Amino acid sequence: MSRQSFPRRLRLLTAGDYRQVFDNAAFKIHGKGLMALASPNNLGHPRIGLVISKKSMRRAVDRNRIKRLVRESIRFQQHRLPAVDIVILSRRGVGELDNETLHRQLFGMWKRLTREAQRSLARQPSPSAEPSSSDRSPRNHERTPSQGKA
Repeated sequence: MSRQSFPRRLRLLTAGDYRQVFDNAAFKIHGKGLMALASPNNLGHPRIGLVISKKSMRRAVDRNRIKRLVRESIRFQQHRLPAVDIVILSRRGVGELDNETLHRQLFGMWKRLTREAQRSLARQPSPSAEPSSSDRSPRNHERTPSQGKA
């Protein structure tokens, strides 16, 4: 049986971890009331960070409910997700969603994230498939000295 815990290694812990995701987000998944930004990592497992703002939900009890449900969702889906760092952002309207709707929403977001990450990996050329120097064409936008101003 696989472990279903939520250890520290599955969390974004520092401001630098969050900044890296915000600056280099390769994937952006929208859901009703939530948005996920994700960037690939080299750790072999996903990590998640939560940004649940007071602006989107006034009461702390509501914000904590959303956090708890997102953590529970990631706990159950962690083995299916690609190796990415994910930041979940709350948006207005997320507080009106009931728990069942939120679970379905998160499940769909994880599914889309996995699909996009696999598609992205399939498009990337393998490191051994680099063209040799003789196959490279010169850049067309560079001027040669003979092409000076007219």
